[in-house]
Amino acid sequence: MDPMMNMNMQMSFHWGKEATILFKGWPNESTAMYILALLLVFVLAFTVETLSAWPNVKPSMNPMVAGLAQASVYAVRIGMGYLVMLAVMSFNARIFIVAVAGHTFGYFIVKAVTLALAKPAASPP
Repeated sequence: MDPMMNMNMQMSFHWGKEATILFKGWPNESTAMYILALLLVFVLAFTVETLSAWPNVKPSMNPMVAGLAQASVYAVRIGMGYLVMLAVMSFNARIFIVAVAGHTFGYFIVKAVTLALAKPAASPP
């Protein structure tokens, strides 16, 4: 019998900690490792959003260096985004919620910083 035919993969959202996230055997039904996996997915999602605002290209930069810097950040960002997507494909509801929370919090921080830098604080009279 083909080993691929005997895979037991969840195909709907579930709440248990029995999930394979990114690597076979991880988090291995350990509560501490499951919490670590939740934290990792949150940090990955948060980082994907924060990298969307970096780096800013200055007009004085060499175009090749600026292009290389932007392409490098883009490659890392896309790679992390795919890792988050693969984690969500475990169909674990908590992983899904943590991924959405990480993206949301990252987007909020990026926009808050952008708005804070765009409007200089008014000095009190």
